[in-house]
Amino acid sequence: MDDRPEIPEELQRCNEPADGHDRPRRRWLRWTALGGGAAVLGTAAVGWLAYDKLNGNITADSDTAAQLREYEAERPPASATNVQNILLIGSDNRGGGNRKYGADDGTQRSDTTILLHLAADRKSATAVSIPRDLMAQVPQCTKPDGSRTQPLFTQFNYAFEAAGPACTIRTVERMTDIRIDHHMILDFTGFKKMVDAVDGVEVCLPQAVADQDAHLNLAAGRHLLRGEQALGYVRTRKSLGNGSDTQRIERQQQFLAALVKKVQGNGVLLNPTRLYPLLDAATSSLTTDEGLASLKDLFNLVRSVRDIPTEKIHFLTVPRQAYAYNVNRDELVQPDAGRLFARLRADRPVAVRPAPTEHTDTTEYDDPAKDPHIGQTDARGKGHSNSGDEADKPGHHESATPGPSTTFRGTTADRSICQ
Repeated sequence: MDDRPEIPEELQRCNEPADGHDRPRRRWLRWTALGGGAAVLGTAAVGWLAYDKLNGNITADSDTAAQLREYEAERPPASATNVQNILLIGSDNRGGGNRKYGADDGTQRSDTTILLHLAADRKSATAVSIPRDLMAQVPQCTKPDGSRTQPLFTQFNYAFEAAGPACTIRTVERMTDIRIDHHMILDFTGFKKMVDAVDGVEVCLPQAVADQDAHLNLAAGRHLLRGEQALGYVRTRKSLGNGSDTQRIERQQQFLAALVKKVQGNGVLLNPTRLYPLLDAATSSLTTDEGLASLKDLFNLVRSVRDIPTEKIHFLTVPRQAYAYNVNRDELVQPDAGRLFARLRADRPVAVRPAPTEHTDTTEYDDPAKDPHIGQTDARGKGHSNSGDEADKPGHHESATPGPSTTFRGTTADRSICQ
């Protein structure tokens, strides 16, 4: 027996087409639905292919993690919750698309190394450059062939050339007492592609430059630099300023600050059509630890820092001066370097002041003799502080309280190179 209520005849007639004219409209609705569904599936497929390509671009570095585990007992303790310390390494690998920058001898060096500190609240970021010629204590490291290097007090970039990123990370950790959470290695080609993806970066040259080694030939004045010229600008040394590596590092910092400002200011991070070329450029020449070796991991990292105000993104160099035994090398200035590292360990803000122009001196301080924070430095680059503040010295975890604030020479991402 059917207990369903009987539908009145009038309502039954309302549900029936009177003369068949509604059938074409129904067919049109069905085709529209099918077309919309196909479009959604097509978009999803394109999106997946794009994601898969970008994800496949990234090279995961599992060997470094294995080597670091071998030396875990000597590494600094983990950072505070949500703090991220990332070591950025610019490789001068001459293989593949980088052959025109020099002969490929099977090795690579790190002319640019930056310790990037992301504050736990993601309201500030500090990028600290470590000069390649800084004298540093490089520990015993494992080489790619399984042999071991000997501990050596030498130029900082020896660590990367001799034993790769794991050795560089351990050297930085020994120098700063800061645990490195992640690392990224970017080569020449990747840098050029990233600059091209944002349509170039504007710079101002105080003088004309003709540098065959850096592939740079420009008149004095304002220029919008793309790929090859941008790489030449950050690589050139002897053709700009006084030819020092100090000024080259400062130019690199100013250029990176301008690049960050352009990415944030032009809405690149929120516009998929502009973001994809940038991601493709970055990932295609990027090697990272396994913790960042997926597009999801990188996207989460970018998303967590994209809202940091440009004036809170600081670029500076470790306090250093000419090495006492070789003016062509650098050594840390203490206690200032220790104070900088202590502030980063404690996740405290770091203040910077503008670097001098390329027509001024390149010493770390405008008047070192009058700077109250400079102590004496011995032959091994170890500083002797006059303050007696043990918490400010590398190698001390007992106290997270840094010493008096020091303003370091550097720049922020809101400043223009042409200021």
